Amino acid sequence: MEPKKLYRSNNKMICGVCAGLAEYINVDPTIIRLLWVVLSLTAGFGIVAYIIAAIVIPDQR
Repeated sequence: MEPKKLYRSNNKMICGVCAGLAEYINVDPTIIRLLWVVLSLTAGFGIVAYIIAAIVIPDQR
């Protein structure tokens, strides 16, 4: 069995980070997007984390 890899998804709204993470953990992308918004509004570092993830995580081919 091949190990799972984290990629930015082609099912994207901005960069595909949330959709790629949702595919990796096998949940609905909307849930991840909502959690990311709540994290950004409450803790404040969600936006920075999203930008870093968009740079670090490779595109899905």
